[in-house]
Amino acid sequence: MRDRVCGIERRGFLAGAAALGAAAALGPTPARASRAISVTTLKFGTVNWLLDTVEAEGFAAREGVDLRRQTLASPQALTVSLQAGQADLIVSDWAWAMRRRVDGEPLQFAPYSTALGAIMVGKDSKIASLKDLRGKKLGVAGGPIDKSWLLFRARAQSEVGGDIATMLEPVFGAPPLLSEQLRLGRVDAVLTYWHFAARLDAEGFPKLVDVTDILRDLGVSPPPPLVGFVWREALSRDAGRGLAGFFRAVAAGNETLKTSDAAWERLRPSMQVKTDAEFTRLRDYFRAGVPGPWSQADVTASEKLHKLLADFGGADFVGPDPRFDPALFWSPKA
Repeated sequence: MRDRVCGIERRGFLAGAAALGAAAALGPTPARASRAISVTTLKFGTVNWLLDTVEAEGFAAREGVDLRRQTLASPQALTVSLQAGQADLIVSDWAWAMRRRVDGEPLQFAPYSTALGAIMVGKDSKIASLKDLRGKKLGVAGGPIDKSWLLFRARAQSEVGGDIATMLEPVFGAPPLLSEQLRLGRVDAVLTYWHFAARLDAEGFPKLVDVTDILRDLGVSPPPPLVGFVWREALSRDAGRGLAGFFRAVAAGNETLKTSDAAWERLRPSMQVKTDAEFTRLRDYFRAGVPGPWSQADVTASEKLHKLLADFGGADFVGPDPRFDPALFWSPKA
């Protein structure tokens, strides 16, 4: 009996040694982050294409990140989930995060896309410049303090000799509704988010101007990313290794979507596209918005942009304290 037990133990030892040898041949196993990282996004947000790719390609697992995801129905629900401690990270814009940080809520921000919106006009429209919008009905995604609307007003001021908001009829609403209003000819143009602009582009609606071009015309260069991941500063202390790993995985996912058509074909069923043209435009617009490394030039441009938004949006946009805090912007340690 003892010989049999020893034989079993010896075989077990040899099998374990073989397994360790095979693992060593495959390279080191990534260190597991000390805690899971939870990310909450809009149910149909385009960031889900990126996070789906991060998971499908195994980038989070490669970094040792235990990624937990949930989706909600509205931007307001996202911010509440972060403030209530129900999510580690959400997707929002840094202007909102800046206001909260200056008000005493220590938030941080890192971009995932530089894609911005555009003004799209009717298929047979004679509108060829911003000044041609005078007297027209313009659909505006969001509300009166939407960033793109404020930037459009700032850019048009020199062309029309005043505030163009007083010279046209703005129609504020949800992007899908505004797109339908443009199709029906009930508005002359729409200022909308990039993915809705991409879908209209695919249908043959001309683009009047991109918000990125508006930023450049206003002297904000390089045009800084506006949208990204937002989290409480405590997460950087409590789960710093996991957070850094998450952003390495995000960068790898973005690079894959920038270069791999196969990755996009995998996403196609979730993109709700009706035509090949729509699929192609969404892919190309997304790729154009993949950001490079965050730099001091981006911080400087963001500060200039913040001042522009404060000038046109006032306290309704930036709150009672218009300070700009560069510590909001996170970048990986070298």
